[in-house]
Amino acid sequence: MNFISTRVENENEVTFSYAIQNPSATYGGLYVPKELPTLDENFFESHKNSTYKEVAKSVLNLFKIDIEESVIDEALSLYDNFDNQDPCPVKEIKDDLFVAELYHGPTRAFKDMALQPFGYILSDLAKKQDKNFLILAATSGDTGPATLDSFKNKPNIKVACLYPDGGTSDVQKLQMVTEDGKNLEVLGIKGDFDDAQKALKSLLASSSFKEELQKQNLSLSAANSVNFGRIIFQIIYHIYSYLQLLKQNTIKNGEKIYITVPSGNFGNVLGAYYAKKMGTPIKKLFVTSNANNVLSELINTGVYDISGKSLKKTISPAMDILISSNVERVLFDKFGANRTKELMDSLAKDKKYTLTKEELELLREDFEAVATDDKYAIKTIKTYSDNGYLMDPHTATCIKAYEELKKDSTPMVICSTAEWTKFAPTIAKAISGEDIDFSDFEALSMIANEKHIEIPKMVKNLFEKEVIFKKIVDTKEIEQNILNFIK
Repeated sequence: MNFISTRVENENEVTFSYAIQNPSATYGGLYVPKELPTLDENFFESHKNSTYKEVAKSVLNLFKIDIEESVIDEALSLYDNFDNQDPCPVKEIKDDLFVAELYHGPTRAFKDMALQPFGYILSDLAKKQDKNFLILAATSGDTGPATLDSFKNKPNIKVACLYPDGGTSDVQKLQMVTEDGKNLEVLGIKGDFDDAQKALKSLLASSSFKEELQKQNLSLSAANSVNFGRIIFQIIYHIYSYLQLLKQNTIKNGEKIYITVPSGNFGNVLGAYYAKKMGTPIKKLFVTSNANNVLSELINTGVYDISGKSLKKTISPAMDILISSNVERVLFDKFGANRTKELMDSLAKDKKYTLTKEELELLREDFEAVATDDKYAIKTIKTYSDNGYLMDPHTATCIKAYEELKKDSTPMVICSTAEWTKFAPTIAKAISGEDIDFSDFEALSMIANEKHIEIPKMVKNLFEKEVIFKKIVDTKEIEQNILNFIK
């Protein structure tokens, strides 16, 4: 299967291995599959009792990616290191409401589901082609730790990770700044995630930066979801969630479900969109936003407007994003490359774009959206905790879709993107009902004692590790700091 750019009609096709090594396409576009494989009822019937790895292998085989089978097998074997026999358990928490727990990997967030196998594949390509790569990652809290863990001490790989200072939880920050890989650099930046992502995209498109890298015999790639190597693995767990409901006899083969995703950069729900297009019986995709509600505004009104907005810090920081990169891939799929480039150029120039009435109707064939706020999330965490299920603030936003968008008895799967441990102070405040600023360690201990659960070792040990990366830099200093690192 070959890949094409989102911004050029009749673009030259590239292979999967090329696309993941060179994620920036023509005119700053993104790579997408030229066509998607099809899943029929036989696929779902034959895989309803399959393991996650078996499902993943079958889906990747359908994409016919140019990666050796033995390498795919090794990459998928990394799921054996997750703390649950099933890396993506689907649990019922209320009538017709299920949670796909995507956080059982080494950094306790859904990014591990994609970055663990993706990191292995990209590292293997670099080694076999005798290439050296600089991998860039911009993070709102979860991509960074998962990228650093995946690529730590891998041969032929260096990683530079950017995070917004003050824009992550303490646990997320500790996961990055205490990493001890010899091939890693971590930079806090004075700004928000959009600033970090803008810097990443600028470097990916910069010929002068690439020339400097070439002097060091380095090629450039990225670990963010602008890289389709991330997205292909995010398609899989949505398909698997459907299979789990089949296995649990919640649905019959062919019956539809809802999938709800707390959205920031739109990569997670893009994976669900592709799963739906491939044939997974998904009735609608529900997108939830926090106070940074650009996505819900787009889906509800057809207007994407950040011209008068400034980023709001919330208790769900992975959703604190105004420029959601992966919307572009949906626009391309719906409206084609020329219209997508027109819309993206308008966003870059005027900080807004507007869909036509007909385009909005096409978008809403697949998506509905709702926005919420911190007060709602706190209340929801408390309610569900009292009823026996502990969820993080991002997952809590999904309950708003369950309450307001779900109009019938169709089962809904919500994507739980992070473990409670990553946002313990918020959860401690919610379940205690007290307006207390807990430290992360105090909150972890309080929740663990009250709920009779263990704090995972990889989280508990963070507080004893040495802080290695202490730099906080202006955005204009990012490039020079990275060049200093690679030299």
